[in-house]
Amino acid sequence: MPALLRRLDQPLLLLVLTVLFWSGNWVVGRGLRADVPPVALAFWRWVIAFACTLPFAWPCRAQAWPALREHWPILLILALLGITAYNTLAYLGLQYTTATNGVLLNSFIPVVILVLGWGFLGKPVHGRALLGLGASLLGVLVIVAHGEFARLLGLSFNPGDLWIMVSVFVWAAYTLLLTRRPAGLEPMLLLALLTAIGVLGLAPFYLWELAQGRNIHFSAGALAGMAYTGIFPAFLGYVFWNRAVAQVGAATAGLFIHLMPVATPLLSALFLGEAPRLYHLAGMSLIIGGIFISTRRA
Repeated sequence: MPALLRRLDQPLLLLVLTVLFWSGNWVVGRGLRADVPPVALAFWRWVIAFACTLPFAWPCRAQAWPALREHWPILLILALLGITAYNTLAYLGLQYTTATNGVLLNSFIPVVILVLGWGFLGKPVHGRALLGLGASLLGVLVIVAHGEFARLLGLSFNPGDLWIMVSVFVWAAYTLLLTRRPAGLEPMLLLALLTAIGVLGLAPFYLWELAQGRNIHFSAGALAGMAYTGIFPAFLGYVFWNRAVAQVGAATAGLFIHLMPVATPLLSALFLGEAPRLYHLAGMSLIIGGIFISTRRA
């Protein structure tokens, strides 16, 4: 096992694995839509992730109560945005739209961060960033309109695409606020605290979903999919990402997120039979091009 861990401890490999885990999350969320309701999937995803995180956070438990007492407002906001809302909205969107559409729209996140940072935090936006914003926005419109701009005139949007876009804004807000997380708090303890608070926030919505008669249809595939979302995207994805960022830096690591619009359509075609369409390619090209223009260094 130590030899295997040493072999895995290569930042580029960790980043590629993280992208595959997160891409697979969209495919699983779409594939389980008939068997696992969206709130249930989000709830159990984070319960499993919390169970995985707890053994690593437990040695630092003495920091938990002081952190909660002093920093509870920002911890509450981060948990509600990043744990309670984001994946729940994404899974809700995947009830109606494809995994390919979902991850392509999710690629719009860096541009939304740019806009929110400018609008609410006063971060400057340069001409290159505005050009990238325009290209990415056009890419989003191509996807939600399925390449038929008459849909925009008739407001004929897939509701799943709209839910995904709401989740994009939620994650962008979470990312911007993450810079205000408590300094010096052990990362695994921070994940455990956010997960615990986020699961408590999800509980009332999960109970409401159950009251509506939307129950999990248990099967080997459903259980395996739920376990996957908790262990790989939610837990290992976070651990691998942080380890890689510590070694190569956030700028280099961030480039790998742009592999998701490539990996997810391939996984969707392989496991869900979702054939990519021409408008997917056009939208993906515009979004990635816009992000490249916005983020590349002078």
